[in-house]
Amino acid sequence: MGLIDFILFPLYVLLFQVIFWARRKRIKDPVLKKYHRQGFWIKVLGTLAFTFFHTLISPGNDSTGLYYAEGINIAKMISADFSNIKWILMTGKDFDQTLLFNPYNAGYFMSESNYFVTRLVTILSFISFRSYLVISLFFSMISYSGVWRLYKFFYEQYPHLHKRLAIAILYLPTFVFWSSGLLKDPLCTGLLGWMTYSIYCALYKKESVIKHLFIAAVSAYMIAIIKSYILFSYLPFLMLFVILSNFKLIKQRSIKMIAFLALLLTGSVAFFVVADKLQEELGNLALDKLAESVKLQQTAFISMADNAESSFSLGVDFDGSKLSLLKMAPAAIAATFYRPYLWESKKISTLLSSLESLALMIFTFFVFIKAGPFNFIKPIFKDPMVMFCFFFSIVFALFVGATTLNFGTLVRYKIPCLPFYIISIFLILEVTGKKKNAADHE
Repeated sequence: MGLIDFILFPLYVLLFQVIFWARRKRIKDPVLKKYHRQGFWIKVLGTLAFTFFHTLISPGNDSTGLYYAEGINIAKMISADFSNIKWILMTGKDFDQTLLFNPYNAGYFMSESNYFVTRLVTILSFISFRSYLVISLFFSMISYSGVWRLYKFFYEQYPHLHKRLAIAILYLPTFVFWSSGLLKDPLCTGLLGWMTYSIYCALYKKESVIKHLFIAAVSAYMIAIIKSYILFSYLPFLMLFVILSNFKLIKQRSIKMIAFLALLLTGSVAFFVVADKLQEELGNLALDKLAESVKLQQTAFISMADNAESSFSLGVDFDGSKLSLLKMAPAAIAATFYRPYLWESKKISTLLSSLESLALMIFTFFVFIKAGPFNFIKPIFKDPMVMFCFFFSIVFALFVGATTLNFGTLVRYKIPCLPFYIISIFLILEVTGKKKNAADHE
């Protein structure tokens, strides 16, 4: 970063403040207005924290060494010769590797997800004076625009839980940090929020159906390009929530029975379709290939244990079978939500996550003890929202925990599921509180 970054950053913050202020004027609910304002400034601070960390404390990552460096390189080529605009219209695999800014980045653009982010950096560079800090702010604002819609999605159904929802979505430290700045994660979190709220508006609220379905489709398409495993582990549970929520509105028993049979049939077909899609798109994260990939990654990380401080083991023997994977699931899920433990944090980048993980573990145990085993599990299968949030977070945690045996990567990869897990626990606590109040008034 240079002097130009510090001159431009406040100006662009002011620009985005005006844009979001104009949007906020349309909000009539004073509670939403308050959180919209707070969320914006938290995101701005998150951008500064992320940028300073990745330029001064931990430089040389994908954020600066790949996306920014190569994006600016393409922008300079376009400025020198406009015919080079063809490079942002092509796929990553068609990019001429001899034109790379850093030859060590050769091969990275074979992954379209890497090229998608680099292409976006190139486009944004023309309206940001190629400032790294300003481009990071753009990524953060893209994230916030969707994260806000995710907050609205939950708030519209649980307005009395506005503080708890803000804790889970707007205030969560690692979620704010890793969804700010120049990475894939801010784009994914933003698109996830847009897709969720748009599907909710179109299929549940029945508002501007065509517009919202278009937004949902575009968001889903971009997520599939950037991180397809997020889409294919998330979308089935979101659709299940929408279907079950609409199912509850049906009053006539005969129609409800027909709808139930249709849901059962559709769910069965969808299961195999999603399984095939996971097999095709997720590769090493698909169920049939997950076993082999986990085994290979565990072996590789364990062999480097002496030299990689952030590497860790799940402590479960894995022989490549599905039964072994099932045995491994509790350790993988626990690692995603509750690790790194405090004594495992040897870097500043993981210390924040370890404190947050400890708080999450204590909170989960508190709710489990307060509710009791039966009342803790019952809402998961009875309430569509709890079912959606809990099962998505668990499936996602299994994917991430089983294939990511490095704390530095784990703390970043797990952020999409954290708000949903925390919200599911909050909702279970809410159900427990209602039952207790009802019992006290009897």
